[in-house]
Formats: sequence, structure tokens, C-alpha cells
Amino acid sequence: MLREERFERAEQVIHLGFWVNAVLMVVKLAAGHFGGSEAVFADGVESGCDFVALLFTLAALRVGRKPFDARHPYGHGRAENVAAFVIALVIVGAGMFILVQSVRTIMFRAWQTPDLMAVGVAFLTIIIKEGLYRYSAAAGRKLDSPAVQAVAMDHRKDALTSIGTLVGVAGAYAGFGVMDPLAAGLTSLFIFRIGYETFRTALHDLMDGQPPDNFIRAVTELAEGVEGVEHVHEIRGRRSGQYIIIDLKLDMDPEMTVKQSHDIATRVKKLIFERFPNVGDVMIHINPHDEEHEDLIRL
Repeated sequence: MLREERFERAEQVIHLGFWVNAVLMVVKLAAGHFGGSEAVFADGVESGCDFVALLFTLAALRVGRKPFDARHPYGHGRAENVAAFVIALVIVGAGMFILVQSVRTIMFRAWQTPDLMAVGVAFLTIIIKEGLYRYSAAAGRKLDSPAVQAVAMDHRKDALTSIGTLVGVAGAYAGFGVMDPLAAGLTSLFIFRIGYETFRTALHDLMDGQPPDNFIRAVTELAEGVEGVEHVHEIRGRRSGQYIIIDLKLDMDPEMTVKQSHDIATRVKKLIFERFPNVGDVMIHINPHDEEHEDLIRL
């Protein structure tokens, strides 16, 4: 998949979630207000937060798809990682809002008996949001896009929230009014978990965290399988949006000419690009394999 195709696909996925979320936000706010359900109304407020987060993500994708330039030699992909970080904060904020509202309602015994309309909207939201999660998660895995994966987790968070909302609204509709705010409060705990996972992943990438071990092993084995490469002395990687940037130190025969070692390094780079479509760049340093190497680094 070409670079522009990757970003077009990511934007399509997020645009779909954006418009579906906008419709659900209006429907849930109306159903919660007129249907007498605090849980459904809180769900609508949460969708409003998601609406803002998706707007930010679309803007981040527009920035992230720009190619590298003189001021940004590593490209603009980190905009996606920043978007994932913001979405994590929105998820946690939404969970906190729901938890506080439910505790206040229980403390002041201010729950109501909701209408059947509120029950129907909660059920419909589960189906739509779970479908959006599966669609977005599949696209996020294929594109290896932090922004799309974060949006997918946000959809899953909404589906879980709506399950709790449905249980609470149905119980309140049956006459157990306290179940409406209680279900909302318990669901907020699941939301905090999703927010934490999204936050941890986004922060890891923003702090130049190493890619997964299986990816590092696969790149190492590929490089060491090229004729002329004695050993991979060191390998590091970091994420920039949908792409991973790799730094490789290769041990080679010290009697090689510069041209020979350069050709081998070029072959390694081409093979990595062919095997791993999510690799954006590979920087290769060559060491003589029969000498001890002192790694000069100040980090």
C-alpha cells in the first residue's frame, strides 16, 4: 500500500466514525433528556467529547500525511501519536465525568424512571459502536496507525459504556431506579482501563519507545541473512505515526571497499522495505566485525 493510500484509508475510517458519532450524540442527548435517563444523557455527553477528539484526530492526520521537509527531516508522523495521546485523555475525562455524575445521583437519590425510548437508544448504540470498533480495529492493525487504533479503542469504550447503560436503563425501567446511575458508575471503571491502555501506548511512542520484540527479531534475522553481513551489532527503532524508523549497526569484513559495504547496506535496506511496509526509513552504520566497538552516545 502506497503512502497516500495509507492516509486516505485512515481518513475514511475516522470520517465514518466522526459522522456516526455526531448522529449518536444528538440522539442520545435527546433520548436521555426527554426519556428521563441520566445514564443515556451521560452517554451523549461522552459522545460529544468523542466528537471533539475525532475532529482533533482528523486534523492530526492532515498534518501527519505531509512528507518530510527541511524543518522536519523525520516527517510529520508524530502528529498521529499526539492525537492518540489526546484521545486517551478524552477517554479518561469521559470516565471521570460519568463516575462523578453517577455518585452524585446515588448520594442524593435523584434517579428517575426512564422511558422505553431510552432503553432502545442504549441497545442501538451497542450494536453500532461494536460494529465501528471491529471495522476500525481491523483497519488500524492493517495500517499500523496509532490514531486509527486509538479511535477503535474509543469505539470499544463506547460499546462497553452502552452495555452498562442498557443494563441500568432496563433495570430502572423495570422499577429499580438506582440501577441507572449505578450501571453508569460501574461502567466508568471499564472506561478508565481502556483510557489507561491507550495512554500508555501513546506515551511509549512519544517517548521513542522500542518497537515490539518480535519485530526487532524479525528485522535482525532478515539483515543477518544477507550475504556480507557478519552480525547485527545493534538495532533500535522508534515510531513516527504509521511508520517505524530503524537504526542498524552492521558488522562486516573490514577488508571490503566502501562501495562493497555500501551495496550490501543498500540491499539490506531494500529487503526491509519489501518485508515490512510499516518501516519508513532505515539508517545503517557499518562496523569492522573483527574489532571491539565503543558505542559513543550521550543519551
